[in-house]
Amino acid sequence: MLGSLDQPRVNISDVLAVHGRHKAQRPAVVCAGETRSWGAFDANISRIANALIAGGAQKGDRVAIVMGNSAEMLETVFGVIRAGCCAVPLSGMLTVDQLVQLIGDSQASALFASSEFGPRLVPRRSELDTLKQCVAMGFDAEGWTPLAAFRDDQPATRPQITITPEDDFNIIYSSGTTGLPKGIVQTHAARTHFAFSNAIEMGYDSAARALSTTPLYSNGTWLTMLPCLFAGGTLHVMPSFDVGDFLATVEREQITHTFMVPAQYIMVLGDPRLEEADLTSLRTVLSAGSPLRADTKRGVLERISKGLFELYGFSEGFASLLKPHEHEAKFNSVGTPVLGFEVAIIDEEGNRCAPNTPGEIAAYGAGMLREYNRRPDLTAELVWTDELGRTFIRSGDIGALDEDGYLRIIDRKKDMIVSGGFNVFPTDIEAVLGENPDVEDVTVIGIPHDKWGETALALVIPPKGARPDLDAIRDWANDRLAKHQRVHAVELRDEFPRNALGKVIKRTLRDPYWADQ
Repeated sequence: MLGSLDQPRVNISDVLAVHGRHKAQRPAVVCAGETRSWGAFDANISRIANALIAGGAQKGDRVAIVMGNSAEMLETVFGVIRAGCCAVPLSGMLTVDQLVQLIGDSQASALFASSEFGPRLVPRRSELDTLKQCVAMGFDAEGWTPLAAFRDDQPATRPQITITPEDDFNIIYSSGTTGLPKGIVQTHAARTHFAFSNAIEMGYDSAARALSTTPLYSNGTWLTMLPCLFAGGTLHVMPSFDVGDFLATVEREQITHTFMVPAQYIMVLGDPRLEEADLTSLRTVLSAGSPLRADTKRGVLERISKGLFELYGFSEGFASLLKPHEHEAKFNSVGTPVLGFEVAIIDEEGNRCAPNTPGEIAAYGAGMLREYNRRPDLTAELVWTDELGRTFIRSGDIGALDEDGYLRIIDRKKDMIVSGGFNVFPTDIEAVLGENPDVEDVTVIGIPHDKWGETALALVIPPKGARPDLDAIRDWANDRLAKHQRVHAVELRDEFPRNALGKVIKRTLRDPYWADQ
């Protein structure tokens, strides 16, 4: 009887294993003076996967990761995935209460933490009843296994786990919230598409030397990390961003690809050392995370690299790119959809808008989320169905397509603030400020900031007759907020503009601050 062939299923874990076999001596990851060859990198990925399985991890289990930038963090992420589990990378910028909430929401069965963040979680371990394994990197605590002891005695062979395209790859939390968070669940199929489509669009190959300048837990960072490793290149990881280190690393390592948020480009452009730096090796510089101001864009093109890609997207699964050769003709747009995506502009009734007519941005493609974790209600709110019966995801952003199909961003329908490339949700800050006894009512808006692009401004109505210390209110709130959520200032108001249903009309409050932008 003749045998039959399997249907080949390419997944990222298998691709990394092939690189480990055929590029064993070439560098895969470089961070803080430490280099992992592809052979060592792949072996450690398998050791972590086997250790998880030996500790009782089952296929589909969620594994939370709260680690700083390091080779070990990447090995952990891909080890979790190779074990057939779902990686849940979390921001160390969050408060311990927020981290506990997100770990609980993900129902993680294991937790990896590094010394920058782990000790804060040790006293809260008893609150996380789904955890069966806790692994510590760089610190000791009762009930936590040191990473080396967890990993090093395990075999470096791939575990016999079958991964399908429909399996969950990761959960990305869109923000740390004081209410129920939104966990974006992405499958192996979506992440594989993310890796190869961005590799094709931005020219990643096995000779790529990419520099990661932002935290590895961030979905934006994966725009550099995943395509580079997928293509078999070398990923240089900055433990933290510093302009001098950035310039020196690009020159010394002949970096070919990098990603920075607009705030980082502003810092580089404002540093006198830029004039002496040799950045000629850069062929792809990506900006994403928040809008790139026109003056900053011109500065990047003139003084850093003409290989500027400007990306608009959202973690739920869409991106468009304005490519280097398109800046002259379409300077004020964010380009066209990345390979494998489509975009539509729809009106309030769900009809497609004519060219140059503003509407809500909706998107469809192979990189879309599967769902919001445990939130079918929010998942349902995303859906717009087109004429062919395909389910697009609604962005909440307002844009328009020109006559050539190039996307222009007009406004955010939602009130999200993007500060330094991080998403900040005003409702989170308002919930904290509302607990202050000197605050009767509060609303938070985003205002311009020279360094961060936007920052949070709190507008408060005090109790009748009170004369509160506004700086004290700001400091009180910032002690209770994550770093990226912190309030720039607090201002008094007698009342807020509201619609017929009593909702604050935030655009009326924002407009005076943005009038000259």
